[in-house]
Amino acid sequence: MLEPDMNALPDAASPSGPPLFELLDVEKIYQVGVRSGLVARGHVGLAALDGVRLSIRRGSSVALVGESGSGKSTLLRVLLGLTEPTQGLALYRGQPVARMRAGGQDFAREVAMVYQDARGSLNPRMSVGELVAEPLRHFAICPPEEVAARTQDLLARVGLAADVAARYPSALSGGQVRRVAIARALASNPSVLVADEAVSGLDVSTQAQLLNLLRKLQRDMGITLFFITHDLGVASYLCEEIAIMYLGRIVETGPTNAVLAAPAHPYSLALRRAAPKFFEPITEPLPGEIPSPLDLPKGCRFSGRCAFVQDDCRASDPVLVPHGQGRAVACHHPVS
Repeated sequence: MLEPDMNALPDAASPSGPPLFELLDVEKIYQVGVRSGLVARGHVGLAALDGVRLSIRRGSSVALVGESGSGKSTLLRVLLGLTEPTQGLALYRGQPVARMRAGGQDFAREVAMVYQDARGSLNPRMSVGELVAEPLRHFAICPPEEVAARTQDLLARVGLAADVAARYPSALSGGQVRRVAIARALASNPSVLVADEAVSGLDVSTQAQLLNLLRKLQRDMGITLFFITHDLGVASYLCEEIAIMYLGRIVETGPTNAVLAAPAHPYSLALRRAAPKFFEPITEPLPGEIPSPLDLPKGCRFSGRCAFVQDDCRASDPVLVPHGQGRAVACHHPVS
């Protein structure tokens, strides 16, 4: 985990126009079987997402941060149209994502994905050159005679030597594989780049190289970046805006520098304090345990772990409301 560096935070931009992606009160409920010993007792609903509201504007860079099990992966699947929400709307350019995805190739070309398991997302039987060239041919990005040159340009753009095109994913390091995955994602000239833990599991120097690459690509190409991570240091360096997620809900949003400098939600504050700092002892982890999504507490779902809990927190569940300039928080008693 990188230490959040407040001096490295990019200045928050103010992209204009309607949202590119928009989630409106999205719920996703899975039916889970309940058993008593060997006897099935029926099904109960597990709310992986519960009333999520999120807007992503063209040209912005947004980090989605939360612990494992917070619902980040489910939100990503709904955002990309891979899973239909049980309730609410998931929109892309004002249209339902599922309809856009089923309506043709435009959505697949415009929204590119860099997977957490980058090596697993690449066909091991194809060379790097073939992998990067495939989207160029599939979407007819350029004439056939220009594919080879375009492939070399893409590899150079992500910092890979020309001879890498003849190699296979199994012969590449972890950092090189991530660069190939990014080059392949960029091949379709996307307007949106979605990255799921794209730098996790790499050494710090390789992480820094990839973060610099993504930051430069986002700025130079004007791509909208949606970055999913559990690392506040990565979010603080790469993204102008941040959304903090806890147990299926977004509990705080706003400019990254403002949220991390002065968190308004106690969970955001706890994450900020838990981030390791150089030459300082690691702080105590959050008290208590994450509640089961099958048995959520009454009221605020963070109340059992909150250091600032009051009686009304256990009585009613707060909703996401505006909190200062460009920010929103779901808390009855925001941290001041």
